[in-house]
Amino acid sequence: MSDPTPVIDDLREESEELDALVAELSPESWHLATPAPGWTIAHQIAHLNWTDRAALAAVTDEDGFRGLVEQALAAPDRYVDDGAEEGAKQVPATLLTAWREGRAALDGALRTAAPGARFPWYGPPMATASMATARLMETWAHGLDIAAALGVSRPPTDRLRHVARIGVRARDFAYAAHGLTPPAEPFRVELTAPGGDVWAYGPEDAPQRVTGPALDFCLLATQRAHRADLALTAEGPDADRWLDIAQAFAGPPGAGRLPGAGRPAQGEPR
Repeated sequence: MSDPTPVIDDLREESEELDALVAELSPESWHLATPAPGWTIAHQIAHLNWTDRAALAAVTDEDGFRGLVEQALAAPDRYVDDGAEEGAKQVPATLLTAWREGRAALDGALRTAAPGARFPWYGPPMATASMATARLMETWAHGLDIAAALGVSRPPTDRLRHVARIGVRARDFAYAAHGLTPPAEPFRVELTAPGGDVWAYGPEDAPQRVTGPALDFCLLATQRAHRADLALTAEGPDADRWLDIAQAFAGPPGAGRLPGAGRPAQGEPR
């Protein structure tokens, strides 16, 4: 049973970095458009607040979370956008305070969760570390959109190891989300971390494999860049298919970004 504390700590750090990016924005800047069609900076933070609070319900109020799932099932194509739209109507200062309070409450709930606990989610149930990883993944991905709207870069860090790991572990879910049968055999995935180390997953002798920069794999799995704009290589037909459908997030497949749109601006790794 792994200790979830390191990923909870990394989630807090990722959130604080994003908070610093938006904390001093003028009210007008909250309405800047981001690369996600129809979403402003306010929509991005509202979505993070909404999902943080959904995660808090999953961890502390299973009956309450079941109600959220029923809402999602009633409008599977709209519930994410509807939640962001509703939250974005708030005064920016109110929205910022709500996001801070929600993520602080989730941080406390994750740190005090019973060892071995598993929580319901919109995809497969999650352990404490997995829930924190999912929140870090979303915070990083939506932070990229906010940075793009502001014309700034966010240097990649080794916190990406959590995003890469959930992207690899979500392989079979990605196939299922597209109505496809997952391959029976695991792939070998070798990713070069921002600091130069190699993060490896799967059997070393697996005949099908994916290699490339960890940042590019994370951009792919969070659908922040199109495969055509990334330096990822697949060996084997199933691995090649995976790079077309990979997603690290729960729920239906997203539209992703168009080819030729490029990669989000990145500074020097940290």
